[in-house]
Amino acid sequence: MNKIKNIFLNGLIDLAQSRLGSKIVYKTDEFFAPAKRIINPWPPVFKEGVFDKHGKWMDGWETRRKRTRNHDYLILKLGKPGKIHKVDIDTSYFNGNQPSKVSLGACFSKKKLPNKNSKWVNILNKKSTKPNSHHFFNIKNKSIFTHVKLNIYPDGGVARIRIYGEMKINKKFGKKIINLTSVLNGATPIACNNEHFGRAENILAPGMGKNMGDGWETKRSRGKNFDWLILKCATAGKINKIQIDTHHFKGNYPDKCSIQAAYLNGKISSKNIVNKSKNWKLLLNKVKLHAHKKHNFKNMLIKNKKINYIRINIYPDGGISRIRAFGRAD
Repeated sequence: MNKIKNIFLNGLIDLAQSRLGSKIVYKTDEFFAPAKRIINPWPPVFKEGVFDKHGKWMDGWETRRKRTRNHDYLILKLGKPGKIHKVDIDTSYFNGNQPSKVSLGACFSKKKLPNKNSKWVNILNKKSTKPNSHHFFNIKNKSIFTHVKLNIYPDGGVARIRIYGEMKINKKFGKKIINLTSVLNGATPIACNNEHFGRAENILAPGMGKNMGDGWETKRSRGKNFDWLILKCATAGKINKIQIDTHHFKGNYPDKCSIQAAYLNGKISSKNIVNKSKNWKLLLNKVKLHAHKKHNFKNMLIKNKKINYIRINIYPDGGISRIRAFGRAD
């Protein structure tokens, strides 16, 4: 039997996702497919035989064929400033029409669209791309950036760009009750054992999920295992209400779930956090879940003190749209 490999997310989120307020503020061209699709948080899809007035419908950004010596590019304003650790330039379903090469620049600007005085720095040199592929690159420059420039050479299509990093959060919560597991407040995913159908970070997103792709969903379990996800709260606090939202998950919601929690001080590796989490105290005993529903747990929560990490266990598998843990910041 193959050993299951855990997925270490290391507290990084996609800074480019539109749910954070990220926007395309400039593009040289978008003849075949609009640039705004490149930052959609859900995975790209292919629609066989679907055409619009410009040609084949593609889920991403696609420019026309260049007949000059220059290249195409777009400028993305990040919803929140942050440090960039790695990127994924995804050419899924672009086969024969992907760019030959790509590169990335970045800057910090208080303006919506950086002007000629903005200082752009190169964060990724020209890299070759393949059709229908994910291209992962580590970024060494750990400055705080607000804008990213994606250059494609000379033209073509990119399905998605994911910019994984750390958001710069300047919020002061005081003693008010907040959603400790909201990405907008600074919550981040640490690790999970599976995210086959839906990315773990989706569970922290603001608002209602748009569809099943806008949630955390694991593959079907074929044994006695269960699935789990570890989150770091936006700040330490005492939780007095938890909401597990299974909207859109109707034939694939978990049968049950339980929640563990802990307060961990100092810098700890994701691997050590995973190992320690098995012994964390229960915050919510195993409870029954239902399809397409918000489940509110308040009186059932076990009395807790200050915590800053949460582990969600789902039995045996399935999908959750959102988790919202309300508490008073400590």
